[in-house]
Amino acid sequence: MPIWNDIFNEIQKTAVQTPHGLAFDYDNIRRKYIKDFAEYRNRNVIVYYSDFLTQGKNTNLDINDGDMVGFMNAVHGLDKSKGLDLIIHTPGGFPTATESIVNYLNSVFDGDIEIFVPHLAMSAGTMLACSSKKIWMGKQSSLGPIDPQFNGIAAFNIKKEFEDAKQDLETNPDSFRNWQIILSKYHPAFYYTVLDAIELSSQLVEKWLEKYMFKNQPDAKQKSKTITKKLNNNTGSHSKHFSLNDCLELGLIVESFESNPDIQDKVLSIYHCFQIAGSGTNLCKIIENNIGKCFIQNNVVR
Repeated sequence: MPIWNDIFNEIQKTAVQTPHGLAFDYDNIRRKYIKDFAEYRNRNVIVYYSDFLTQGKNTNLDINDGDMVGFMNAVHGLDKSKGLDLIIHTPGGFPTATESIVNYLNSVFDGDIEIFVPHLAMSAGTMLACSSKKIWMGKQSSLGPIDPQFNGIAAFNIKKEFEDAKQDLETNPDSFRNWQIILSKYHPAFYYTVLDAIELSSQLVEKWLEKYMFKNQPDAKQKSKTITKKLNNNTGSHSKHFSLNDCLELGLIVESFESNPDIQDKVLSIYHCFQIAGSGTNLCKIIENNIGKCFIQNNVVR
């Protein structure tokens, strides 16, 4: 299996001197590996890659409504009857944008979607993974909690802060001024916005699990409800990592890369290509398919 260093050396060999320095053929190397995986599986392949682990990247790293243009571009020209293998690496993002992407892709591919997580699919990325028939993960892969965040603060923590204030005021009215100062940082009705966000995440994931992953299973509704409750929970940290074994224990349908070395080889090679392109260029996000259609967005340096 080509490791990161092997892919890096392969890309280095494409170096061409230009007036602005060395240029590398990231694109053709990357597309070679995507095409190889698509031919091996006889399925469509789309890669959704965010370069959020590279230091200094600060814009458009999340799942947002702007991604729909990239997915529309990637879907165009594909044979929809072959289904979709979607490779994702993302820190998460907006549940509502994720909902639009899920609805779009599943309508196009009639629910025939498998999701591959070579490294991380956190937060709304986990929500996206739960909209598939099956999730592929390796020993190095992780999903994460789906509890919403507001400017980096867990929704459950905000909810608890309001609940603590209510409880304290009932027994200690003199604490009013203190709580007024603490809670003044939130706009009116913010508490209800937080509750709605927590509920929305649960509603979406529960619906998708029942509709896609556990389709036609007699206990689909109960399975979906149980798994969603565990995912949308205040685990102490929104960055908590759920490993392959954790996801199996949760009850998700997960296949390990290690069970199929060919798939492991091909998916990780693709991931390394994107990593190296991200570290060597200013890109922040790529949405690319197996026939060479690519939507690239670049980082804005501040």
